[in-house]
Amino acid sequence: QVQLVESGGGLVQAGGSLRLSCAASGRTFSSYAMAWFRQGPGKEREFVAAITKSGGSTYYADFVKGRFTISRDNAKNTVYLQMNSLKPEDTAVYCCAADWSIINIQRKPDYWGQGTQVTVSL
Repeated sequence: QVQLVESGGGLVQAGGSLRLSCAASGRTFSSYAMAWFRQGPGKEREFVAAITKSGGSTYYADFVKGRFTISRDNAKNTVYLQMNSLKPEDTAVYCCAADWSIINIQRKPDYWGQGTQVTVSL
């Protein structure tokens, strides 16, 4: 089992940047694929980005390609989401997730964090 704690959210103006972090407990972090999801006000939760166990491959939703970058540091048990060129429509609670499978993590991950709020103002 793994526990996930996000940080780094906040209020930012449109066009600005934020870096989210997700710290994982346990000594098997490198055994998990990791991902970020988000849920905006009145919207369904949606997949944002995923990264394989080694960090060798990444996957993105079309609406963040070229603006967001997912990365991980297995020595620090942490996954990151660098968000640039933020837009008001990026406003959401961002949650990280973990799963053994890079396929399953994009659909229904086994483990979730509590989330961190990101608010983008005009």
